[in-house]
Amino acid sequence: MTNALEKMLADRDWILADGATGTNLFNMGLMSGDAPELWNEQHPEKIKTLYKSAVDAGSDLFLTNSFGGNASRLKLHDAQDRAFDLSRMAAEIGRDVADSAGRQIIVAGSVGPTGDIMEPVGTLSHSDAVEMFHEQAEGLKAGGVDVLWLETISAPEEYLAAAEAFKLADMPWVGTMSFDTAGRTMMGMTSAAMAEMVDTIENSPLAYGANCGTGASDLLRTVLGFAAQGNTTPIIAKGNAGIPKYVDGHIHYDGTPELMGQYACLARDCGAKIIGGCCGTMPEHLSAMRAALESNAKADVPSLDQITTALGPFSSTGDGTEADAPVARQTRRRRRES
Repeated sequence: MTNALEKMLADRDWILADGATGTNLFNMGLMSGDAPELWNEQHPEKIKTLYKSAVDAGSDLFLTNSFGGNASRLKLHDAQDRAFDLSRMAAEIGRDVADSAGRQIIVAGSVGPTGDIMEPVGTLSHSDAVEMFHEQAEGLKAGGVDVLWLETISAPEEYLAAAEAFKLADMPWVGTMSFDTAGRTMMGMTSAAMAEMVDTIENSPLAYGANCGTGASDLLRTVLGFAAQGNTTPIIAKGNAGIPKYVDGHIHYDGTPELMGQYACLARDCGAKIIGGCCGTMPEHLSAMRAALESNAKADVPSLDQITTALGPFSSTGDGTEADAPVARQTRRRRRES
């Protein structure tokens, strides 16, 4: 375990994270339905290329290829007994890339949702979720990650199970949720509710925030929701590179490098300290984000109109925190980062 991210957060005004995992791997030949985590063993040179492309583009931090590396997700590929080893491999490749970068790079061990529905709605118990997250965390720790990175979570119960597992592994961690239904997660959680949860959680994260979701505009509205709560935990913004569109048989994200550069500066102005991209974010986007952050001074907190003028309209009229907003039904759906 290291305190590298904690120190970087104390020393830096902003930290540039990486971009997409799935989008980049699909461009390298990964087929739909394949388990990216198996590539840690089958194609380690491609995973090294993935990590190095983020570093070369200016990222200070990259996530390991282990998003679906828990036993529940790997069971879909008859690899449920390989969660520890595949996560370790993902981390070891990342450690090698970071250690040879010539500057400080944080290796963040990606931990995605289990894909199962937790009790009482589903069948996944709290103890089983903790066990799965703990197994993966130990593999990432053995491989040399600096920090664990929980992402794309919808259910607060799953977030809390992961926090408990990471305490068992004695590892620092950060955690993001995905807000994509009128400013709520698929379990109905708002930005305000997440900020409150982070403030009261026993094993609190070094940073928290949002990833994936709908578009960059929506994600920044969520970041403003976090910042409005007034807690001091650093905020993460990891938004998609625009909106997905089906073009010539493939999913294409319409966010240009210029747009993502604007997004990065607006994210910082909204209150985010760790800024990166999610689905569709390529190395050219990261380079533009780095250049924009370095060449533009921090500005006042943007208005919602300024955000939509720069990045496009919101997908919904509200973000779920309005006084008259309906309470979403407690349902759950797993999303896959790509």
